[in-house]
Amino acid sequence: MHYLQGEASQLSDRPNSTSALRPVAVALGSNIGDRVSHLKYAVARLGRLLVGLRASTFVETQPEGVVSQAAFLNAAVVGQSAEAPTELLTALMMIERERARIRPFPGAPRTLDLDLILVGNLVNLSPSLELPHPRFRDRRFVLEPLFEIAPDLVDPVTGLTVTKLLVRLDLRT
Repeated sequence: MHYLQGEASQLSDRPNSTSALRPVAVALGSNIGDRVSHLKYAVARLGRLLVGLRASTFVETQPEGVVSQAAFLNAAVVGQSAEAPTELLTALMMIERERARIRPFPGAPRTLDLDLILVGNLVNLSPSLELPHPRFRDRRFVLEPLFEIAPDLVDPVTGLTVTKLLVRLDLRT
């Protein structure tokens, strides 16, 4: 825990100029245990990672693309960071572990799920980290919370804002 607190402090304080900061979007979800507590914890921890953090309201959603599970509580946060995407991903995974996240199989129920959605205009297609998140454009449970707090955030692949991505999703459904 001490390492995480020290890292979080460095993440907030490291940039000496705002020119190094990039917008970062993270999706949050929980469907095991005290979902509200898990998301509040994540928002607090992310507030130490990201400068100027803004968090959406929490919304309950039905699971998509997985076996029968309990409903999710979802949210999104946006802020800014100068950290490399791989460092951000490592920090997100550490926060998940702090809430006892385990991964017994793909799509398993989870205490806390943190997905790195966007990091500025970066595009990365490596097996360990795909940016922007490959499925965020098709997930209402990600787009609606992002729309609430960052409607003008731009997807660097399509060039569309979160608002336009949500409209496009509405037209398809």
